[in-house]
Amino acid sequence: MSQQIHLLVLVHGMWGNPSHLQQLELLASRKPEFHVMLPQTNAEDSTYDGIDWGGERVAQEILDAVHDLSQEGKTVTKFSITGYSLGGLVSRYVIGILHQKRFFDTVVPVNFNTIATPHLGLPKYPNFLSLLGNVMGPRLLSRTGEQFYCVDKWSNTGRPLLEVMADPQRVFYQVLEKFQEIRVFANGVYDRTVPYVTAAIEIDDPFIDYMTNDIQITFHDDYPRVIKSYSLPPAPSSLKRKSEDKSRKPPALLPFAWFRFPINIAIYALLPLILPVAATFAVVRFTKASKKSKARIKLMEEGDENLAKALAKLEEAVEELMDESQLPTTAREVDSSSPTPALTATPPKGVLSPLQRKMASQLNNLPIKKEVAFLDEVYNSHGSIIMRDLERFTFQRCGEGLVRRWADLLQT
Repeated sequence: MSQQIHLLVLVHGMWGNPSHLQQLELLASRKPEFHVMLPQTNAEDSTYDGIDWGGERVAQEILDAVHDLSQEGKTVTKFSITGYSLGGLVSRYVIGILHQKRFFDTVVPVNFNTIATPHLGLPKYPNFLSLLGNVMGPRLLSRTGEQFYCVDKWSNTGRPLLEVMADPQRVFYQVLEKFQEIRVFANGVYDRTVPYVTAAIEIDDPFIDYMTNDIQITFHDDYPRVIKSYSLPPAPSSLKRKSEDKSRKPPALLPFAWFRFPINIAIYALLPLILPVAATFAVVRFTKASKKSKARIKLMEEGDENLAKALAKLEEAVEELMDESQLPTTAREVDSSSPTPALTATPPKGVLSPLQRKMASQLNNLPIKKEVAFLDEVYNSHGSIIMRDLERFTFQRCGEGLVRRWADLLQT
């Protein structure tokens, strides 16, 4: 009799590799019910190739692993997946591929988790760095950058991939509904890579002015820095910055302030030389990686069938049937002419676009559970939420409570 396996897949983020998820792997591996897998084929520069091509690689790796396990007399009967950052979007695409290949006909989908994932793409804030990212991101990050900022046109839909994946009529959305648990983990503050609104799939951000809006936050006793509940007063009693509250002092504006005297002074003195060189190096690095990515994508698009091609053929067949029935409009035309409350509402200035608000509205119709970390002692909480590189950056230990909560909430 074969051994039954609950396969847990952990998917890393942009520019990432499996080692970034070592703290998640360590805790999950302590549960004997799980067989933990970290895909290897979409690491480092391969993450430039897009959510879809990354998803194709990871899905094939999963199918290969399931086959290899079967050769060892082990049968995968349950499936869970957790994606960090870009890995969460890749995971949403992966389960669409697995569903299309009828993987879930014999395997029970259990946990679908994402951590610090830009489900709504990257929002546009009214500051220089955000505006620069919106302009340069799609150019320097190849296909993935276009998808992050929703300026791509996926397959023959003419729509951004993130919009397609949030469409209740699409396989990506429908397969999510099959999971027993859907949970997203987000940073409440100081995630300068994936802000709260897109990671938590929320239209409003109650934490952005946490120092001045009198928000009351209660934390879990067993999970430090993980929010149990919060409440906002009907109207803030004061808009003054609470300078006397040292525990809520924001991190320094620049990471160089972490260094002690006299190293910090030397770094500041050299900034006029360091910044231009660093900026030039970054642009050259991103440009080269983007060009290589586009060359890889061209080769892959000429190759065997993938999910995009399969869905395109399905759409063409549906359109032919509709033409034969002499329907006055196509399904896409009906969808585009029907306004939703998210589209008619006025978005907060400089944060979410009408499209992003629409995606949030649709995704929030799913039974999503949300967990929020409050890591207010670091400059950028994006890596700390999973303790991504704890050996080099010990301050990332502040994310330990969130990582433990993720592991404890996994259904076996």
